[in-house]
Amino acid sequence: MTKKSVSTLLLGAALACAPALAWSQQPYPGEDHRAKQDARNAGHEAKEAAKDTGHAVKHGTSKAYHSTKQHTKNAAHKTKNATKGAVNGAKEGAKDPQ
Repeated sequence: MTKKSVSTLLLGAALACAPALAWSQQPYPGEDHRAKQDARNAGHEAKEAAKDTGHAVKHGTSKAYHSTKQHTKNAAHKTKNATKGAVNGAKEGAKDPQ
């Protein structure tokens, strides 16, 4: 090969590779866009997780409230019935002492 064909070959190779090198660079060399997007995604995921946690806490609180309310009513009714039974028993005992 002659000197001219070698330089022509090198120039052709450089021109062929130049567009690939230009497209592979980031638009703003100081910023890493992938890391920025990863940080955004992490923020959105944290937000959704906080929402899910809040909804779960609300559901658990509501369930505990209703359960406590129901069991309190149940205990009040049982106490009322037991008190009536004791009063009636005392009345009968007063009428018919042993």
